[in-house]
Amino acid sequence: MIELRTPAEIEAMRPAGRFVAEVLATLRAETKVGTNLLTIDRRAHDMIRAAGAVSCYIDYHPSFGASPFGKVICTSINDAVLHGLPHDYTLRDGDLVSLDFAASVDGWVADSAVSFVVGTPRDEDLALIDTTRRALDAAIDAAVVGHRIGDISAAIAAVAQADGYRINTDFGGHGVGHEMHGDPHVPNDGKAGRGYPLRDGLVLALEPWFLASTDRLVTDADGWTLRSADGSRGAHSEHTVAITADGPVVLTDRSFLGVD
Repeated sequence: MIELRTPAEIEAMRPAGRFVAEVLATLRAETKVGTNLLTIDRRAHDMIRAAGAVSCYIDYHPSFGASPFGKVICTSINDAVLHGLPHDYTLRDGDLVSLDFAASVDGWVADSAVSFVVGTPRDEDLALIDTTRRALDAAIDAAVVGHRIGDISAAIAAVAQADGYRINTDFGGHGVGHEMHGDPHVPNDGKAGRGYPLRDGLVLALEPWFLASTDRLVTDADGWTLRSADGSRGAHSEHTVAITADGPVVLTDRSFLGVD
């Protein structure tokens, strides 16, 4: 069921958005060559406890997951792009890292993701990350009252296709509220002018993610981590966005922390 939020409810979602933004900004600053993925998860867990927040991931067990996730953040490395289950891996020079984090504060959820490179970056990785960021910007620009879900999807696809990337629509954006995943689904490709109409009060997690040279995914033996079928690298950018009569409001915006 698609739910619309009142202005007061959107205001009530701001603390969750701010907390998720702060966690991702902190983890991005602290994650370097030599950082272990389990250390990232422990740090996120510590921040959740200190804030009195609630993890959206630790007990999460959807139909596509082999078991409850068991960790509080997704850490996807290099050819992994989504749902990366933290494990005993120490980051190496040039690794492409995607962190995806969602938490509930006072009963309201926010969801966001960021990709970056630790150590010496490869130009092609930076280009891929930049495409996901610009696609997210285009999606936010399209998230206005009077448009439709297809307008957001088409805006994302236009950026990806212009840069030569293929698009997988199995996983994409979604509604956010008291739960992490709700209706409607927002695919990263679609037709402008089609789909559910965007209304004042709709809150969406918009999340362009692309792989360097394929649109096919394979699942790791852990039952969660999704990797490119051809071993090429992936990147992921995501924000929680409220659609209002005054325009889109990015609830997980990190710019107030001095980071993008």
